[in-house]
This record gives sequence, structure tokens and C-alpha cells, in this order.
Amino acid sequence: MASSSVMRRVSLRNLRAHKLRLFLTVFSIVLGTSFVAGSIVFTSTVSKAFNEIFDSAAPGVSVQITPENNQSPGVPQAVIDDLEARKSELGIDRIVADYSGLVTIANSEGKALQTGGAPSIGSAYLPPDVALSPDTSKLEPGGRGPTNPNEVALNASAAEKAGLKVGSKTKVVLGQGSAEPREVTVVGLLDLPGSTGGYVNVQFDQATARTLFSDGQHVAQVDMSAAAGVTPAQLQERVEKALPPDLYKVRTGDQVRQDEKDNVNQFLTIFTGILLAFAAIGLIVGTFIIYNTFSMIVAQRNRELALLRAVGASQKQVSRSVLFEAFVVGVIGGVVGLGIGIGLAALLKALTSSASGLPQAPLQISVWAVLAALFVGVVVTMVSAWVPAVRASKVPPVEAMRSGMAEGSAPLRVRTIAGIVVGVAGLAAIIIGAMGVGLGPAIAVGCGSAAAIAAVVLAGPALSRPVVGALGTVIGAPFGKIGRLARTNAVRNPRRTAATAFALTLGLMLVAVIGTLGTSFKGTIDDAVDTGLRAEFIVAGANQLPIPGAVATAVEGVDGVGSSVSFGVVRAEVDGKTVAGYGALGGQPNDVAVMDMKDGASPNLPADGMLVSERTRNTQGWDRGDVVTFTGPTGEQIPTTVSGVYADNEALQPWMVGPAVYDKLVPPPARVSATIFVTPAPGVQADELRQNLENATDSYLTVQVQDRDQFKSSVSSQIDQMLATLYAMLGLALLIAVLGIVNTLALSVVERTREIGMLRAVGMLRSQVRRSIYLESVLIAIFGAILGVILGSVIGWALVRTLAKWGLGTPVLPWSLIVITLVASAVVGVLAALWPAVRAARTRPLEAIAEA
Repeated sequence: MASSSVMRRVSLRNLRAHKLRLFLTVFSIVLGTSFVAGSIVFTSTVSKAFNEIFDSAAPGVSVQITPENNQSPGVPQAVIDDLEARKSELGIDRIVADYSGLVTIANSEGKALQTGGAPSIGSAYLPPDVALSPDTSKLEPGGRGPTNPNEVALNASAAEKAGLKVGSKTKVVLGQGSAEPREVTVVGLLDLPGSTGGYVNVQFDQATARTLFSDGQHVAQVDMSAAAGVTPAQLQERVEKALPPDLYKVRTGDQVRQDEKDNVNQFLTIFTGILLAFAAIGLIVGTFIIYNTFSMIVAQRNRELALLRAVGASQKQVSRSVLFEAFVVGVIGGVVGLGIGIGLAALLKALTSSASGLPQAPLQISVWAVLAALFVGVVVTMVSAWVPAVRASKVPPVEAMRSGMAEGSAPLRVRTIAGIVVGVAGLAAIIIGAMGVGLGPAIAVGCGSAAAIAAVVLAGPALSRPVVGALGTVIGAPFGKIGRLARTNAVRNPRRTAATAFALTLGLMLVAVIGTLGTSFKGTIDDAVDTGLRAEFIVAGANQLPIPGAVATAVEGVDGVGSSVSFGVVRAEVDGKTVAGYGALGGQPNDVAVMDMKDGASPNLPADGMLVSERTRNTQGWDRGDVVTFTGPTGEQIPTTVSGVYADNEALQPWMVGPAVYDKLVPPPARVSATIFVTPAPGVQADELRQNLENATDSYLTVQVQDRDQFKSSVSSQIDQMLATLYAMLGLALLIAVLGIVNTLALSVVERTREIGMLRAVGMLRSQVRRSIYLESVLIAIFGAILGVILGSVIGWALVRTLAKWGLGTPVLPWSLIVITLVASAVVGVLAALWPAVRAARTRPLEAIAEA
């Protein structure tokens, strides 16, 4: 029996002797592990940056008070006055009312300063003798704090990006409330702790901030510092006892900072999970490639493995030698993937630094990232190589030395029957889910999809023969004998063809699913605008920002407006649960949208009533004549009668309250609109009205006026951007699939060296050899693409059907994407075959024939 050390040396020598084969296999692992490592390193880096910011947040705050109810207008001024009067008794040093809200500031060119998604906050400037910490009032030399409504101080990092300096005049627009845009002068630049990324802080004098960001009677939060000798925990306990029970949340400064960290880390955990999910897709695709590669390697090494068995190697030693090779490949792939992943994280960090508002920190290369890359690389490779390793151990010494034992010669009958059974069950589950039968349509579609994928894996080899054969007949016809040869080679080993094609199938299936969802969503929006909207113009916030309440008033007064309806955002409580809807303000919703009343004679919305859609009636149980009792921001009960039910219309909101109810539910400082629909007055030209609307809203910086087509294009553009991001992430899996085709063809060329030599000897030209390899690759790629597109389209169709109750309309297949996918798969097939084809064409006839 050969020793284990001897077998390891044999494995290492085998790897060294086939460096190119090793490179291709390692590369498929590297792509997956680099995505895993890069995702972990990048999100760890972002988390570190946010943690550093929050560590310095709320400086000087010992205790913070906020309302327990998120819909509350804030902490009443009377509560603050009571705390002020009891400062000595409670152990309070200073109390600061935090007046703040969303703002947008113009840059030096008069355009809205882009924050890249970072907060843009307006607040009160607190002089050092008022502030809880001097850090919040630290001004750069040459500046001062604002002293009147027309002055502001601005954090230095934002001022630099905006091209503003002390003395610059600019414009500030409130993100909520009814205040008009105001011209201001920058009188000071603030050096704020944690002011990184795209964060913007515009500070007004205290009186102005109170006017802009409160109703004069409430404040969003109250910060306080503890007197000497009083700990934050002691102050927290005393303040909690001094306040009415269950109305306010009292936290120490450390708790506030930790809560902020937890919120961000929760988001980053989800974000990391999404990235790792796409990495997992790539790794799953990679497992098929590695399995295929090791299967072919084992088949090509039959004689070598048989010789090892003949000189004393046991079955276990042979299988372990193959697994040892897989282990080495996995370790190399993990290490290289870790390095490339760190590079990807650094690149992504650099891109986000210039293009987004994310804060920055040094790269965080954690032990978890290193272990994850190595673990994934080794485990994926060894699991993929397990079956080939077992197969290698069963090579009979004498028989294998007499002839090249054919790979995958076992019958396909059992496997095919199993695939058919699983496929029928999966298709039935998908159809049942799509029809909405049962309690969990989405679960049914998900289980059916998994079964359908499993069916393709099982029945793929049997399916490849007729499908690839038919494709070969059509595609190969113009190439004559070369086409027939390519067809024969493609169907020669159905297991290999199916495994190679499945890697592409899985990636393109996901592309088709996402494409179907995106196209259906765009179709729903287009249909809603075309059939459900009467308005000619839509006033909306740029980049999905809310519209300040003052814009609705400005639009109502524009010359040429026939009717305008602003849909103000409402969040309230009903039976202890938070519900979100809209207030219809200005004209009647029926003036700007089609309202097909299903229950209720009039589509008019009473000022003190509400209308609900059929979907809301079904989900909330609110019907005509019902009284829905909202809990207002100060805890008061607001009974509201449902006056009618209208047919679902995606151009409208799920439920709407009249202006009188809206005024009770939403305090003035919190009023924002989602959209404003506008129709022209009789005889007014659309171009004239558009110009008037743009003139009236131009000063609000983030507001845009769109006609119906522009609105549809805007929504479609946002969907396309999201789809492009998802497609880019799926590109990893597709790239691995392409490498799989390259690997399979390259190994196939080695396997068929004598055959190619014979063909060359009887007159086949090098160009014909290359062409046959190209065609074989194209057939495999198109076969995989067809399966992926069909599977993805069916699953996408079913998912759209299950989402119908949430407003998604009729499923729309992405025909242009399907055509592009099929054409691109043919191109990919040619590109994947370039190197194997050139290598095959260089085969020397006599040397190839002479090989044993």
C-alpha cells in the first residue's frame, strides 16, 4: 500500500504538471470568494465609519427625552418649563430643546447640494454658554453664529462641497412644513464632530429654528446634561419619575448612541446579506463548474489512477488524493479571493467616497473575512469534488489500463424519470401559487421554483440530446460537415453538456425573473398613468424626496390651473397599529384621477371623511359607513367615516382622508406631499401651464414638473437603475458560467487530442477545427440560455401574479431582454471558445495520433 505522503506528493505533482487547468479551476473559486470577502470587508468598513460618527454623536448629552409615539408632535413646552423649574431638584445642569428638520441648501451655482443620501439637517445654533458641549458650537476662524432669520452657519465639509464660504449668499428650502424658501447669508463655518461623507447641517439662530421646525408648542426631543456629581443613569431615573408614565422615552446619551449604531448595523446586516446572497449564487454556479472539471480530470486520468491502484494504492487513498487536490485548489482560491476581495472593497470605498454620502474609514480586514474566504473556498471546492473523488476510487486497475473508461456511462433513465416527476410537481406548485390558491401563494411559487430547478438538474442530460441536437441541425446547417461534427460532439456526453449549460441556466434564470418583475412593474405604472390619471402634469420631488407643504399652496395659485390635488403623507395609529395613507388636499381626487366607485354614490371626498380602495377594504376591513378611529399626534381620538369604496387604481393612494382630518393628524411642521396632480383650466395650453408651474416651483430646488410621459419615463428610469445593479451583481455568476464553458472545452480538447489529430491527418483545416469548437460552444451556451429564459420567465410570471394584491398588474415578459439574452449567449459561446479553439487548431496530427 502506498503511503499517504506519497499520494500527497503525487497530487501536488499532478497540480504542477497541469498549471493551466489549475488556473481555470482556481479562477472560478476566486470569483466567488472575492465577492464574499469584499462584501464583508466593505460593510465592516462602513460600519466602522458609522460607529465612529455615533461615538461622537450627541456630545455632552447625559439624558435625552423623545415622545414614545412616533406620530406625536413632540415634547410639550410645558414639560420643558417644568423640568427647567426643577433643575436643581433633579440634578440637571443644562436643558436644550432640539429644534431640527430636513432642509436643502443650494450650492454656489444655485442648484440643490447633493448629499448622496446622507442627511441634510437644519437645526438651531447654540452659543457655548447654552450648548451642552462646546464641540457643537466650534466655529472656524473668521466666522460667527447666526443672529437673525437671514443668517446661517454651515458645517465646513458641506460648505466645501457646495463651494460656499463665509459671506456667501445662498438659498435654503425646508423639506417639510409650509415655510417659503429663504435667501440666507453664510456667516460661519462649523467644525462638527463626525461631520463626514455627504452630511449637511444648516444652523439658524434659536428663534428662527423654533419657528421653522416646530409648532411653537412642542419640540421633537429634549437634551440635557447632568449636574456635577450626578451620573447619567441617576439623572435618567429621576427624569423618568418626573414625567407622565408611558408618554416619553428617556435614554442616556450612551443609549442614544448605541441605538443609532444598532439601527445602522441592522441595515448593514441586511445589505451584507444581499451581497452574500449574490456571492452564494456565484458559488453555486461555481460548484457545477468544479464538479464538471474534476469529473473530466478523473476521466482523463483513468490510466494514471489505475496504475496507482496497481502499485498498491487503496480506494480511500485514491479518493483522498483527488480531495487533497481539491483542498489545495480551494486554499489557493480562498487566499487569492481574499486578496482580490480586499481590492474590490477598496475600489468600492473609493467610488462611494466620491459618488455618495457614506462616511469613510480605513479598510477593516477582520478575522471573519479571512476565515470566510478560506472556508468558502475550501468547502465549495471539496464538496464539488466529492462525487468525482468517489468515482476515481472505483477505477478498476486492469480494465482502466486496457481502455479509457468512459465518463458518465451509466443510464440516464432513473435520473430522467426523477426529473420529470419533480418537474411536474414543481410546475403544479407554481401554477397553484400563481392562481392564489391556498394560504401561501408566494411559498407555493418558491417551493415550485426550487423543484423546477432541481428537475432541470436531474433531467438536463436527457433533455440536452434532443434540444442540442435540434439546435445543432439548425445552427450547424450552413456549415455542412463541420456543423454536424460540432452537433455530434455537443451531444456526445449529455451529462457534461448539461452540467456546463446549467451554470449559465441558473444565472440567466435569475436575469429573466428580475427582468419580468421589472418589466411588469413598469407596465403597471404605464397602465395606471394611461388609464387611471386625468392630470396632465405631476409635481414630484427629485430623487424621491418629499415635497414641502408650501409647494401645494404655490401650485394652487398658478395661473391656468384648473384643479390640483396634493397627496399629503399621513401616518397614524388605528387600534394600536401604525397605518400609512394620504390626505387629499386642494381639489377633489376625482378631478385628477379616474375613480370608479364600487360602494358609494359620489366620488367626492368629504373634508371630514375618507375614501378607501377595494384593496384596503380587503386588507383593513374598512367598508362604506364604517367609522375608523385614528389616534392623533397628541393622543386624541379622531373618528372618521368611510364615505365610499373605489376600484383599485395605482395612480391613486390606498386610502385618503379629507383636509379637515389631515389637519388633525399631521402637525404643520411635519406636512409633506408625495405628489401633486394638476389639470389645466379650460382653454389653457399645456405648454403655457407647464411654464407657469416651473416658474412657481423653481425656487424649491428639489421639486420637478413632469408631464405624463416624463413621469412614466422617470419611474422607468429608477426601475432600470435598480435592475442594472441587480444584473451587475448577477454578472459574477454569468462570468463563472462562461469560465465553465472555457474550462469544459479546454479539457475536452485535451480529451479529444487523438481524435482531432486524426481529423487533421485526413484533411481538416485548422480553421475548420476552430469553427467546430466555436459551434459546439455556441450550442452549449444557447441550450443553457433557453432553459434559463424559459424557467425564469415562468417563475417571474408566477411571482407577478402573487404580488397582484399589492398592486402589481398583469405580468409582462421582457421580450427585448429575452432576444438580447439569446443573441448574447451565442456571442458568449464564441468568446468562451476562442482559446480552446486555437489550442485545438494547433494540434499536430502525427504527435496526436502517436499518443497512447
